[in-house]
Amino acid sequence: MRCAVTGAAGFLGSHIVDALLARGDEVVGIDSFITGSPANLEHLKGEPRFHFVRADVTRYIAVAGTVDRVLHFASPASPKDFTRFPIHILKVGALGTLNALGLAFAKKARFLLASTSEVYGDPEVHPQSESYWGHVNPIGERAAYDEAKRFAEALTMAYRNSHGLETRIVRIFNTYGPRMRLDDGRVLPEFARAALTGAPLRIHGDGSQTRSFCYVDDLVRGILLLLESDVAEPVNIGNPDEVTILEFAREILELTGSSSRLEFHPMPKDDPRQRRPDITRARTLLGWEPKVSRREGLARTLEYFRKAVSVRPAAPGDRGAE
Repeated sequence: MRCAVTGAAGFLGSHIVDALLARGDEVVGIDSFITGSPANLEHLKGEPRFHFVRADVTRYIAVAGTVDRVLHFASPASPKDFTRFPIHILKVGALGTLNALGLAFAKKARFLLASTSEVYGDPEVHPQSESYWGHVNPIGERAAYDEAKRFAEALTMAYRNSHGLETRIVRIFNTYGPRMRLDDGRVLPEFARAALTGAPLRIHGDGSQTRSFCYVDDLVRGILLLLESDVAEPVNIGNPDEVTILEFAREILELTGSSSRLEFHPMPKDDPRQRRPDITRARTLLGWEPKVSRREGLARTLEYFRKAVSVRPAAPGDRGAE
């Protein structure tokens, strides 16, 4: 098949591109490099089945020739991006999704939206199933990303219901792995960079808040299963193995052998207290569940971060993740 992937130079988008090529597809990657990095696609130079288009999806998406699948992964997605690029995030969720859906409709292609667990906000239901409608502050610090994705889901379903477009929606929970950028702002890159450089690990609150971390290979496998399934409703893809942030910090210190100290800071506004996916739908309808343990996945990821730290320390403008 011939697939178009927006956000192709991002952390997740670049792994999706690799997986599609590995299964024999031709891929057109689209990215503006606002947060994506050319380095994430460097290994594909000379690959005849990969074609790259530098473009801003909020303006227009043009792909010559046939397209069988459109996978919409474009959007800044790290907490630091929420305050740096709030208007662009909203435009990508609205105009970018509209343009990606328009491409799929014009090409009669199947469309997959990369949504997020952030649609659940700071959840009042635990674990979070797809039937939960969420608890989101529409004007808070995280609102640009949360509401952009919620709108993108609504727009995707509108295209399905009004135009009969084949659509899939994946709600992605915390994911990690190689190619995350060092200044990502999410907990793993922040902890890893601190531990590897001897800086303090900054913990918000008392560290009792929880997260569930899915290794990127497991996530990509689940997404491709959903893409080729007949499941139209949103599906959570994530690892239900829940851990407190304090426990997670200690794991990072142990795995890196770091002597960095723990440093406690006030909780950011609207930061979710709990985050754990109910993956019953993925297990039942897709036959999917995660296979890579957190310890194994962290070992692979920390090796990537060790190399990245040895090349250069992270700078405020460092880029590379979706």
